[in-house]
Amino acid sequence: MADSVFIEGLVVETVVGVYDWEREVTQSLVIDLEMAWDNRVPGRSDDVADALDYATVSRRVETCLKALRPKLLEHGAEVLAGVLQAEFGVIWLRLAIRKPGAVPGAKAVGVCIERGAR
Repeated sequence: MADSVFIEGLVVETVVGVYDWEREVTQSLVIDLEMAWDNRVPGRSDDVADALDYATVSRRVETCLKALRPKLLEHGAEVLAGVLQAEFGVIWLRLAIRKPGAVPGAKAVGVCIERGAR
């Protein structure tokens, strides 16, 4: 499937990191997400009920990462990908999680994963 729905630059404030001090503060994560979705039906109907509602997906990304409080970005990405596939019926997704300011001199560090078949 060539169609997709994407969310770019979603900022989530959560506890993330492996160091003791990181477990006591919130930090920003920036999420980019692309999900395979057949956009023909909502394209014809113009009805949000037929679409992959990116506002609902965005809220779920935020609640998942805030509840998870991952030590590793890899863990956050893996869990989040599974949640999105299970709850929204997404057969393929590409997910990037960035942690701005984590390494001096770098704009951000992060991980990018793809799960499922397009």
